Amino acid sequence: MEILLQLVFSGIALGMIYAVIAFGYQLTFATSGTLNFGQGEALMLGALVGLSLVGTIHGGPYISYWLMIPLVMVFGAIQGMFVEWIGVRPAIRIKSEFGWIMSTIALAIIFKNVAENIWGKDVLPFPSPISSEPFTLMGANVQPMQVAVIIGAVAIMLAVEIFNRKSIYGKAVVATSNDREAAGLMGINTRMVITFSYALSSATAAFAGALIAPLTLTSATMGASLGLKAFAVAIIGGLTSGVGAIVGGIILGIAETATGFYLSTGYKEVPGLVLLLLVLAVKPSGLFGKAAIKKV
Repeated sequence: MEILLQLVFSGIALGMIYAVIAFGYQLTFATSGTLNFGQGEALMLGALVGLSLVGTIHGGPYISYWLMIPLVMVFGAIQGMFVEWIGVRPAIRIKSEFGWIMSTIALAIIFKNVAENIWGKDVLPFPSPISSEPFTLMGANVQPMQVAVIIGAVAIMLAVEIFNRKSIYGKAVVATSNDREAAGLMGINTRMVITFSYALSSATAAFAGALIAPLTLTSATMGASLGLKAFAVAIIGGLTSGVGAIVGGIILGIAETATGFYLSTGYKEVPGLVLLLLVLAVKPSGLFGKAAIKKV
């Protein structure tokens, strides 16, 4: 029983990282109907930039872990705006159905190659800001950083939701996601809202990278797998549901850790893919998503 609880706690921590990245997919899809398929690379860059600030790889440490997080988020926001400006805005302007897909994938490959040239291809340890000594919770050994990951992931998603509900600019984001054309007629600069959604999406991904890095080894290749799994979570939960991202992330995280322990680490990718196929077959809009209705 203790082992099962330990797997559940580990799965929840991993699943919340998936949820934060999936939440970023939802932000851009809501405002523009597009997705940043380089979302995993935004996480990877956040982790590596954070490592340069708090680790010894580039002569550091320069600042503490807690001061590093807002700087990494600012870096992620700038990177997200760059992706929207270079890869997405031209496709939206000419109403290209697939241009933004290839553009964001191409930018992801470029970011990965740049990271390999700056930080190398080797995996790098990330210093933990808190004790790595596990504590006992309900008979299971839990790492303090796993708890920090869960708290941090929930906090960033709650902060974005509160921002959208309470601030004027957040309400502009909500209005654009509800009806972009109507929002434009009401005087909302929808192009700036889309840019902001990409900035916020990449900032949350960079934040996730800084969160998970102390639990894993950091490298230029870490983002591809996490980004793909988070995309699966977004589809499973529904691209229009924040709750769906959390539930989907937790389900996938627990399924992966349990499969890796009870069967084999070689099979831990299978449950998520099977669940994705089942959801697409039964409810294509996702477990908590709403089916889109198009006027013709």
